[in-house]
Amino acid sequence: MTAVNTFELKHGIYPIAFDRRWHNGVHLMPDHRGDPVRAIADGEVVAYRVTQKAIDGGSGTPDSNAGFVLLKHKTDTGDGRSIVFYSLYMHLLDLDSYADAGAASLRQALPHFLQSATVDEGVKGSPSMKVHRKDAVGLPGACHGQRHIHFEIFMLPDDFNSYFGSTKLADKQPATPAGKDYWGHSYFIIPAGQTFKKLPDGTTTHHKPNGVVVHSINGVEFDPLQDGTNEGYDLQVEVYFHKGDRISNAWSITQDGTRTLLTPQPLREPGYEYGLFNRAKGLYPNQQSDGYELLRFGRVLSPQPAPAAGGSTRTWVSVTFASGKTGYIDISPDSIVKLSDADFPNFIGWEKISEGNTPYSDDGMCDIEELKKILGNVQPPSVDAKEYQDEDALSDYVRDNDTVRTRLRGLVCEAPTEWSSANNVTRYAKLDEPDGFYGKQRSTNPNGFSDFMKLLEKFQFWDKSELPDGKLWFFHPLQFIRAFRRCGWLSTPEFEQIYTDSRYPVHKRPHASQLHATYLVPLNLAVRKYGLTSSVRLAHFLGQGAVESAWLASMQETSMLGHLDAAGFHGTSENPASTVAESSLGHWYGAISSEDDAWFRSKKYNSHGTYITGSYDWKNGNCDIEDAQKFRGRGFKQLTGRSNYADYWLFMAWIVQSDFTKHWWDDPAYHAHHRSSMTRIPAVIDDPQRVALPENCVDSGGFYLRSKPHDVAIAMDADKAEAATTEAEKSAEFAISQGVTRAINGGLLDDRKRWEYTRAAKNILS
Repeated sequence: MTAVNTFELKHGIYPIAFDRRWHNGVHLMPDHRGDPVRAIADGEVVAYRVTQKAIDGGSGTPDSNAGFVLLKHKTDTGDGRSIVFYSLYMHLLDLDSYADAGAASLRQALPHFLQSATVDEGVKGSPSMKVHRKDAVGLPGACHGQRHIHFEIFMLPDDFNSYFGSTKLADKQPATPAGKDYWGHSYFIIPAGQTFKKLPDGTTTHHKPNGVVVHSINGVEFDPLQDGTNEGYDLQVEVYFHKGDRISNAWSITQDGTRTLLTPQPLREPGYEYGLFNRAKGLYPNQQSDGYELLRFGRVLSPQPAPAAGGSTRTWVSVTFASGKTGYIDISPDSIVKLSDADFPNFIGWEKISEGNTPYSDDGMCDIEELKKILGNVQPPSVDAKEYQDEDALSDYVRDNDTVRTRLRGLVCEAPTEWSSANNVTRYAKLDEPDGFYGKQRSTNPNGFSDFMKLLEKFQFWDKSELPDGKLWFFHPLQFIRAFRRCGWLSTPEFEQIYTDSRYPVHKRPHASQLHATYLVPLNLAVRKYGLTSSVRLAHFLGQGAVESAWLASMQETSMLGHLDAAGFHGTSENPASTVAESSLGHWYGAISSEDDAWFRSKKYNSHGTYITGSYDWKNGNCDIEDAQKFRGRGFKQLTGRSNYADYWLFMAWIVQSDFTKHWWDDPAYHAHHRSSMTRIPAVIDDPQRVALPENCVDSGGFYLRSKPHDVAIAMDADKAEAATTEAEKSAEFAISQGVTRAINGGLLDDRKRWEYTRAAKNILS
């Protein structure tokens, strides 16, 4: 998005045109004329127009393009949260000019409806006309001889109210939301008068053998900071994670609303996120999952919080509270407001512009003084200011003022569309008054206003779209994209493109669509919880999981029918009894004697006699006679063995450490395979099938990744979000994928498949 920002042109600023009219989009032009315009998201075609030739924009030559594509998008942003919005790409190049642009072949790559469209007619689309994100929809054209596209994003009133009605967009004094919708960066509002400490409460101090002084709580170390208070001012804090680092910014807010940045350089805590699991394990030994979320989000978002375990929920984090001063504060109290980008908080720049606070008068012309008030730059109004003076003032105030343009990006405006001809005469009459934009040119350009109106009608198309007339809600489109790209919530269409139907046998049950519906929300919740939302981490998580879970179709390890001999178990075909979902069984497979399955406690060979793997007896903490079957692989990452199950059960607070002995597998009797002689007590887990339930199967996979001694995310973060193209890049990418595979699997089982599936996910997500 930083690169795309450089394409924004000063003659097309949102939400104000050079003549003071509403301008509900931005003008963009890439560096190269042959760069195609691409759809920003999967969507359906609402309306479009393909033109054979350019039209005369008033210069006497064909210098303007009336081609456009209007798309409707629906995507998911949270648990039960969907959003519907529209994107418009106006001034697309005419067909005759494709050859001149050196891109005649590009037209053959356009969606079929654009290749075969009726030329020079506004055409209504249909829900059956689909466009995928990154599909080319045309080339940039021009308007008045200036090469660019007009790009805008808007929402219909009902769609806007349905989604944004539950956010904090218009709330100047927000409270922590009651719901669990969260994505992007975290934000905390810390009221004035809070105490910041050099070290958290409960910290102990000791010396290492080398003399280094260490301050810690249960092995979690804290560097000494500074004591102090934020007396007389509130704090607004932004926190996010990037490649393992915790990064934060802070602002002081005085009573008169003055906002001062306290972190000219963001506060960066290297490796904090990579160590988040061990930090939660040390600080919250009896409620590790909740503690992990408290440290990541500042609050517990899990739909199944840990049972009361008598542990502390105090959440000590470092915050810059004054210029050059940083200390620790417990952010768990309700008095500290916890928000995220999903709340669209006003204080990070979002401003709702509608009746009551609009800088636009009834004629749709911008009032420069009202705009300054909204942006917090109040100046005395000009006495008897003329229209042309207002235009000059507006141009001077906006075009080359980066601070103002940054503020304008956050305005969410209720306004009529300029592409409807229903109210042209009323809406634009002011432009032709003596002091209006065209009125003051009457002596030199007597037909200026009428030419403008005629040209405008050539661009307008709203009557072909079947969208309602009236006001819409507009966003600065690049800011909208930047905000929602932080979401990381995988939508149903994206999920279906990555885990495509073709990956499943035709007669496989449940069907692919059922698997997608069952696991999408749990997957998104796990990805959010474990910080796997970046496109590169998510691609690896999905690619690895495709192998481990057979594309979600095998959330519990299956066995084979065959025969057992001294060498091991020789399978001939899949054992149908082992495929039955344990949720329908009502118990774990093997809990009753008739389900005893020798496959798991034997060396395993397939029907071709090829060795698969060894027995699960006396491995990964298994020690009772039924453990090899009881703790078979389950979940998205095939959690296997009593010790791994115990780690997850402890993490979820389903068991407590005092009930069993750590590292029971170090008992000498364990090594001798003498269960009755063991003095160390193994963890007791009566319901291992919980891992295979939808709400836990993907969560356990995320847990397994982030709890590894060498954080798998480190290996993932070494990769690039885009799939490699050159042979050298592919070789490096494969090596990274192997590193991730080895960290997860302990070996390189199916390493090429994991790489292939990761690349397929990258092509959709990047």
